[in-house]
Amino acid sequence: MTTGDMIRTGWRRGVFAPLLLGLLAAVAAPAGADTAWPVQNRLQGKVKDGKVDKAEDVSGIACAPGAVPRLCLAVDDETQGAQVVILTDGGLIAGDFIRLIDDGRAGKPLELDAEGVAYADDFFYVVGSQGRARHETDADKEATNQAKAAATRKVFRIALSADLATGALTGAPTIAESGALATLLQSDPALAPFVDLPLSKNGLTVEGIAVRGDDLYAGLRGPVLADGSAVIAKVPLAALFEGKAGAVTLYRLNLGKDSLGDARGIRDLTVDQGGFLLIAGPENDPPKKHRIEGGDYAVYSWNEVQAIKLADLAAYGKKVKPEALLPMDGNGAMLRALLLFDGAKEGMPTPVEIPLQ
Repeated sequence: MTTGDMIRTGWRRGVFAPLLLGLLAAVAAPAGADTAWPVQNRLQGKVKDGKVDKAEDVSGIACAPGAVPRLCLAVDDETQGAQVVILTDGGLIAGDFIRLIDDGRAGKPLELDAEGVAYADDFFYVVGSQGRARHETDADKEATNQAKAAATRKVFRIALSADLATGALTGAPTIAESGALATLLQSDPALAPFVDLPLSKNGLTVEGIAVRGDDLYAGLRGPVLADGSAVIAKVPLAALFEGKAGAVTLYRLNLGKDSLGDARGIRDLTVDQGGFLLIAGPENDPPKKHRIEGGDYAVYSWNEVQAIKLADLAAYGKKVKPEALLPMDGNGAMLRALLLFDGAKEGMPTPVEIPLQ
């Protein structure tokens, strides 16, 4: 009998109900000053009036395996790169920033709109959203939006080393850039109609990536397909970084609905042990007058066959969105992970306990 079978059997018999309710409560408890981990130095956000603000739109993090301190890379979706982060037992150390693009328009920098980070086999991977802003009838505005889209349609493979006490780079990182993911996604008949649509119109937007074996898995925030399914697209790494031929494999996942009754897309994706974990959440943010509710976001496990909901996530703030999930450790029945958020200062890194099935 597997751990999941034992937990499900125990739940039906009432044996583990108090334990699981306690774990679910831990996941659902809103974050506060007493639960969020501190960040030393500063996670970088957008550049405003020539000055770098603190990050408020953290959208991804991944770490090399091993005991703490661990080497990690984090992204804020309003920057042009990624930042070295050191994971300690109880906090984060913000290190050097790595610029990945220098795209600009009319003298202003364009965002990479980085939405996901993965780690595998000595490399970090960073993905732009692959999305685009709405279409404009004004030619200059439309050209700007096309330039913005081009800036996001990239994937990077990065090898780096850093001081685990400070996060300072100990040498120049090795960076490979690829624009092949956008081409591959556009070649898939099910995704092609959504490639050039904005997110507000159910357009294609990558929100998380994972790498396992010879493949990259892209978790799509949009589109949500007509049957209510969210999508994960698997592509060969060799097609991205070695110029080899490759095809897209699509997986369709039913991830339930948010409090407004809308089917959910994928807001992050990460490898964990023999499978994957993902954050399911609204494809589009709620209207201004509607706050994010508990259960709008949830954590699922996925094994390329089925997605199983592990826990609903609480509301961590009216407009605070769970955007990054970092597995840390566990005991077989429970996983301790770190959540980071878009809409909170420096991601508000918050530990949660997730019951495993």
